[in-house]
Amino acid sequence: MKKLRVTVDGKTFEVSVEMLDVPAAAAPVYSAPVITSASVSAPVAARPAAAAPAAGAAGSVPSPLSGKVVSIDVQVGQTVAEGTQLLTLEAMKMNTFVYAPKAGKVSAVLVNPGDGVEEGAALVTLE
Repeated sequence: MKKLRVTVDGKTFEVSVEMLDVPAAAAPVYSAPVITSASVSAPVAARPAAAAPAAGAAGSVPSPLSGKVVSIDVQVGQTVAEGTQLLTLEAMKMNTFVYAPKAGKVSAVLVNPGDGVEEGAALVTLE
């Protein structure tokens, strides 16, 4: 059995899961009851997402999700208006466009095409 935290539609649940792919010799034997929907605990407060160190920097544009950088649509020194497409991320075969949250000048592009990024990681810095 393994305890996991699962988030569904913004609600976080702590659940216990039986690991079926673990060899019997390596898996400890428990005499716990079979998991049912009644054994799911009440929602708990979600932990804040871990962000890259630069994610909290003023002017940084964070990744809205974990995924792979497909393309970068701006260059350092370029002036952008609010809503300008900055880059494209791919997750689960779907593209997500990241837009400038405010007008400004691109002072840094912190990722490259093909890079994997975590949710909350800084992608671009605007001045």
